[in-house]
Amino acid sequence: MLLPALLTDLLFAGRERDARVWVEEANPAMAECAEGYGDVIFRKAGLGGSLRATGDRREALRGADCVIYAGDPQAASRFFQDRSALESGNEEDPGLTDQARVNGGIEGLMHTLRAGEAVLDLCRAMEEACPRALVINLGQPVARTTKLFLDRGFRCYGLGRTPRKGANGLDTLAKGLQLKPEDLDAVIAGLPGFSFLLSLKSKGDGMDWMPKLKRAAKNGELGQLTKRWLGWWDALAVGDVTDHAEFLPAQPDYRPEEKPAFGESVERRKERIRYMNAVREQGADGGEGAMAQLLLLSKAPPVRPMRLALAVLRKEDGIHPSVAHENRGDLPQLTGGAVVETDLKLVAGNPVPQGIRVPSALADILAEIDEVNRLAARAAAGDREALRECVETDPALGGLDRLYCLDVVQALIRMHKDMLPRCASV
Repeated sequence: MLLPALLTDLLFAGRERDARVWVEEANPAMAECAEGYGDVIFRKAGLGGSLRATGDRREALRGADCVIYAGDPQAASRFFQDRSALESGNEEDPGLTDQARVNGGIEGLMHTLRAGEAVLDLCRAMEEACPRALVINLGQPVARTTKLFLDRGFRCYGLGRTPRKGANGLDTLAKGLQLKPEDLDAVIAGLPGFSFLLSLKSKGDGMDWMPKLKRAAKNGELGQLTKRWLGWWDALAVGDVTDHAEFLPAQPDYRPEEKPAFGESVERRKERIRYMNAVREQGADGGEGAMAQLLLLSKAPPVRPMRLALAVLRKEDGIHPSVAHENRGDLPQLTGGAVVETDLKLVAGNPVPQGIRVPSALADILAEIDEVNRLAARAAAGDREALRECVETDPALGGLDRLYCLDVVQALIRMHKDMLPRCASV
C-alpha cells in the first residue's frame, strides 16, 4: 500500500542516490511484483540504487539505516471475533459492544496486545541486524506501538491518522473560514488520535481565528462531541473527532463503527497489485504504465514517512506536522517519556522541544490517557500488573464494573492465546 509513495518520496522528492531498499514479503509472487515495480521506478529516477524483496526478515534488516513498520497482525479478523464476543446475545442489551474500539477501551487493549507481539518480534530481529536503525512507526495503536519501540531503545517516530484531515481536520476548518491551510499558523497538540487545535492565526496579518471557531463549536456547528469537549477542556478537538471518543467513557451521541477500516481492503489490494504490474510491464514513462503510477500515487495515504526519515537521517532542519514522539518538553505539563503528538521541529535532525502549554483540564485528561497508553504497552510486553492497572484506570471504561472488565479481557486473551504467548497465562 505504501510502496509507491515511499519510493516517490525517496527518489523524486528526496533525490536520494544509490538507495538500497528492502521489502519484507513472504509471498513469492508479490515479491516478484514489488521488485519489478521497484526496478522501473529506480530506472526512471536515474539515481542508482535498487529494491529487493525477501521473506527472510534478517536479510531485509541487515545494516538498515531506517525501518518503516506498518504492520497490524490479523487486525480485522481478530477485531470482529472480539466484537462478537463482547455482544450479550440479547437484542435489547448490546453488552459491551461499545468497547469494540480500534484504539481505546477493551478492544483497544486487545489490539495493543496483538500488535505488541509483532512489534517485539521485529525489535528482537532489529537488535541483531540493525541495532542503530531509526524506526518510523505506522502501526496502530500508534501511541502504544511507538512506546514499545522506544522502550526497546530505538529512535522512533510515529505517524497516525493526521488531525489535519477528517470532518474537523485543519483543512476542513480552514475551508469553512474561506482560507487556505498554507496561509495559516496552527498549533495542534495532544496525543496520537487525541489532538487539539490550540491556536490558529493568519500568517500575514496575525488575525486570530480561534474566537470564531469556538463560537461555531459552542453553537453546535462542529458537532455535539466537539461542543461538549470544548466546554470540558476549553480546546477544539481536530481530525476525525470520533477517534477522540475511543479514549473516553461512552458518549451519548457516539457509537463505535461496527466495521472499521483496517489498512488496505482486499479490493484495494487487488487494484494496487494490478497497477503495480502495469507499471512493471509497461514502464512509467507514458501510456498505461504512467497512468497506473498516477493512480497508485493518488490513492496513497496522506502520511509521508520517508520524508520524515530522510530529514532525521540527513540531519536537516524543518518542521514535520503531527508526529508521535517521546515527550521531552514539547508538552511540559505531561511527564517525560509520554508519547505525544505535535509538530516535530528538527534542527540538524534532532528534535527541539516546543514547550506547548494546554488548558489545565485538558492536561489532566491527556495525562490520564497517556498513562493508560504506557500501561497497555507494558502489558503487551508481558507485564501482568500493568494489564490489571490498565483496566483499572482506563477512562474509556468509566461507569463499568472494572473487575468484570478484567475478567472479559482475560477471557479474550485466552481466546487469542495462539497470538498472545506473552499474555496467555495472565
